[in-house]
Amino acid sequence: MIETLSHFTEWLWGWPLLVLLIGGGLLISIRTGFFQLRHFHYILSQTAGKIFSKDNQGDGTVSAFQAMTTALASSIGAANIVVAPTIIFVAGPGSIFWMWIAAIIGQATKFSEVALSIKYRELNADGEYVGGCSYMLKNGLKGNIGKVLGSLAAFFFMMEILPSITLQTLSAVNPIQSVFRPLNVNEDIAKKIAIIAIFILVSVVVFGGVKQIGKVTEKLVPIMAAIYIIFGIIIVIIHIGDIPTAFGYIFKGAFNPKAIMGGVGGVTISKVISQGVARGVYSNESGMGSAGYGHAAATTDHPARQGLWGVFEVFADTIVVCTISALIVILTGTWKPGMSESEMSAVRSIAVERSFNTLFGQLGSVIISICLFLFVLSTIIVIVFYCEKQAEYLFGTKVGKIMRVVASLMILLALFVSFDKAGVFLDLTLGLVVIPNMIGLIKMSGEIKEITDEFFKGPDYYLLDTGKTDKAKTVSKVNMNTNTTNVDKNKEKNVESETMTFESDKDLKEKND
Repeated sequence: MIETLSHFTEWLWGWPLLVLLIGGGLLISIRTGFFQLRHFHYILSQTAGKIFSKDNQGDGTVSAFQAMTTALASSIGAANIVVAPTIIFVAGPGSIFWMWIAAIIGQATKFSEVALSIKYRELNADGEYVGGCSYMLKNGLKGNIGKVLGSLAAFFFMMEILPSITLQTLSAVNPIQSVFRPLNVNEDIAKKIAIIAIFILVSVVVFGGVKQIGKVTEKLVPIMAAIYIIFGIIIVIIHIGDIPTAFGYIFKGAFNPKAIMGGVGGVTISKVISQGVARGVYSNESGMGSAGYGHAAATTDHPARQGLWGVFEVFADTIVVCTISALIVILTGTWKPGMSESEMSAVRSIAVERSFNTLFGQLGSVIISICLFLFVLSTIIVIVFYCEKQAEYLFGTKVGKIMRVVASLMILLALFVSFDKAGVFLDLTLGLVVIPNMIGLIKMSGEIKEITDEFFKGPDYYLLDTGKTDKAKTVSKVNMNTNTTNVDKNKEKNVESETMTFESDKDLKEKND
């Protein structure tokens, strides 16, 4: 049974999903004129350039930055430390080039997921904005097809998250055990201390609600990313003379892998492309629909403005963090041409740690342990929240709150289980989530173009700080649907959608005149 599922999952995450993900992302990129490249400088100015800005216009539950860090906490995790080095050992450094290509296309996909999550978000019974893939499908596609796809996406995502919480917890155990090891503490005791500590930390945050999650992630995500990036850049700078050689391996290996890898592992250009694209998508989560659940609560005046944070997430996640991981493994010689298959297999799982140790000694292991723990902790906090939102979508807010408890208890399950073939079920359910999400994005690509054109080409130019318009009280002319939920004594039910059409100051002035 497990073997059959494994083969099916491997096939699903091969060309079928890659064609859907890359094909869909390419379609959106073409229809929007590759805005993610043409307006990249502006996108950075409105995201990274405003990280410390308190200026948030529009409606929402948390700030735009808090929403971004919530979503980024889910995508930036242990995978960013291990994915890039792993695919280098599996398919060669050329796979990094295709990871970059997937990221560029994925920026348009994630922008779309975030923008549509704002357009089709709802108000729940607690007065909080909720949205994401399921809401986008239900409200955007309309009719039975939207409801069915939305429910399937929510169910599969919830089923993927529950075991993922347990496995993420186990991923954080090893770093904590390494801290206790010099103190001669029994490893089993250290494991229990680590798991209980994670449970307490996560519970304190998630039971504070979406606002508390936003407050924690806006501080934790920049710190954890900065620690890893700073020490990673130090290694890159020290080996700056070898950078041209490293990029040579990447570009040459992208189109002629045998020239770099020889015959090791049967590496072909097909394998290089599929590994780079698949792991790139896995790393930044573009196409999975998960980002919308974090961004839906954002305070913003236009769907596209929040969508810019989605573009930035993919850039930070893959182009920055994963690239640093790849470079330090190549620059330090942890990976080098001519390595045998047995040599690569022995190093693969500890490649980044070994790379850090070449410069920092034992301190390198401590740095990686801290980074892994923080990355995993932030991921668990956010996916518990995501799990609650899937249950809320399917069954209402009361069941959603119960699921928050159930999801949190999955952390404690790590006390009794170990890594096994559960990863097969995670990959399978995640693949099943991608299908309805990408179908929805492709069918709504016309709306995505409309949102993008209004923001970048409309007469009101939502391009703040460019000199083209006054700092604005302009709000989107794109309909932003807000569905409200009333609760009576016996049941919760959704009332009819209230479609709010916002008009710009210019239009209002003309009416007043």
